[in-house]
Amino acid sequence: MRTNIIDTKNKAGEEVELFGWVHNRRDHGKIIFIDLRDRSGVAQVVFTPGEADLYKTAETLRSEWVIRIVGKVAQRPEKMVNKEIPTGDIEIQPIKLEILNESETMPFPIDNDGYDIDEEVRLKYRYLDLRRSRLQRNIKLRSDFIEKTRQFLFSKGFLEIETPILSAPTPEGSRDFVVPSRLNPGKFFALPQSPQQYKQLLMVAGFEKYFQIARCFRDEDLRADRGFEHTQIDLEMSFVNQEEVMAFDEEMITSVVESLGYQIKEKPFPVFTYQESMEKFGADKFDLRSEEDKKNGILAYAWVKDFPFFEKDKEDRWTFTHNPFSMAKPEHLSWLLNGENIDKILTTQYDLVCNGVEIGGGSIRAHKADMLNAVFKVMDYKDAEIESNFGHMLAAFKLGTPPHGGIAHGVERNLMTLLGEDFLREVQAFPQTSSGKTSVMDAPSELGQKQLKELRLGIKK
Repeated sequence: MRTNIIDTKNKAGEEVELFGWVHNRRDHGKIIFIDLRDRSGVAQVVFTPGEADLYKTAETLRSEWVIRIVGKVAQRPEKMVNKEIPTGDIEIQPIKLEILNESETMPFPIDNDGYDIDEEVRLKYRYLDLRRSRLQRNIKLRSDFIEKTRQFLFSKGFLEIETPILSAPTPEGSRDFVVPSRLNPGKFFALPQSPQQYKQLLMVAGFEKYFQIARCFRDEDLRADRGFEHTQIDLEMSFVNQEEVMAFDEEMITSVVESLGYQIKEKPFPVFTYQESMEKFGADKFDLRSEEDKKNGILAYAWVKDFPFFEKDKEDRWTFTHNPFSMAKPEHLSWLLNGENIDKILTTQYDLVCNGVEIGGGSIRAHKADMLNAVFKVMDYKDAEIESNFGHMLAAFKLGTPPHGGIAHGVERNLMTLLGEDFLREVQAFPQTSSGKTSVMDAPSELGQKQLKELRLGIKK
């Protein structure tokens, strides 16, 4: 039975079977040292001329060849102990060696952090880039972060419910990715920018506590912390107010990040209104850490709330600042319903900030038809347009919709904050390049004439 390399540290004197990659090979006179790597760690294998066949095979090994080793775990001589790795007290004395696959010369080294390698090259060979220890650690932490969040939510009675990927356009502030419908020529699905409408409809359906590890798609300009695709931890609750959602989310984030070994600067998290944050920091995203905090990897969380509901766009028309499905603060609801004092209406939106980065945001939602209708009226939507795009929501809100609210956390931004990474690509397995191409695959790519004909699409030059 296979043994993970990390477990060899506790198996001195035992025979083990190991599988992995040749991390490197060192020839020291008549002794060959192989560092064998699997996902759990690295162990040293020592070949001597006493076993002639094994030694000859070891002489042929090269970096990144895939091999199987059967051997005995032995304590290293005291002067040979390597305190830099967990298996530094032991070495493997081989009994059998099998080459499972060879490797051509690697296009770049993977025994360093990889920051200085061209992005296009790294992502073309992303499956090799991911072998480096830094990215192995990052992707593992991503998995642990999601797993601990999921278990916390299950413990609080939440249901994990999936919502459609093929959906309809929704106003989320970005362009939609659209998918042509073969069965409905001339019509298109939109990939979800978020599960916003569906999670509200799940509250209408009476589930009360929903969450989803949701894939979201936004055709927006790319930045270091923004890609076409991202994942968010999406949750929604019925019969809650703003303070209750914020307190619950704070408990979740605290539980998750502290269980991962991180320290939080201040609990409960400080709370600032939008106006206070702009006056004090000049922005609604700010960093509360001292220089000492930064050196020690401290996490400084803070809430920002009471955002303006509306702002003017480039064409001097009113648009939402965060989410059109939010509810106005109760004291400003009459202004919204009457279309008055638009510039003074505040929303129940709340953002969670950590170390200068917005890592989550949510709101109490509109749960009555007149509330949602009033928002679109402020933005100068016509009645027919509102009915066409949001008639299903308005109908649902007339059929016993409970008060509800929630929040979503961007997984990538949370991981970037925890790991101190500056680019989204360092916490995603297969990210897009900065020019919008997919890792490894040649996408976007052209469609063949047969597919275009089936979809009744034509390409204009």
